[in-house]
Amino acid sequence: MSWSRKFDDPILAPDGTRILTLRRHLAKTVPKAEQNAPKVLNAAKELTAAAERSDDAWMFFARAATLQAIHRNERRSSIPIAKTITGGSGG
Repeated sequence: MSWSRKFDDPILAPDGTRILTLRRHLAKTVPKAEQNAPKVLNAAKELTAAAERSDDAWMFFARAATLQAIHRNERRSSIPIAKTITGGSGG
């Protein structure tokens, strides 16, 4: 296992912690009471898979799952669709 593998870009946790490697796992950023939440358990699974395999795709999955786990309680805001502005003098 290689828990020292680095993410391409650091993951910034809400508390300002920078997660640079697989070793910097979720247990340090997720309260103990929430460590059995489905998104947290999925992230733990993906982090372990990335540590066990050398394929870069697993790092991508681990990163995505970690971001989902860290932001598991945030509400998604809708992004308003930009309106097309038709202009002026015709022609």
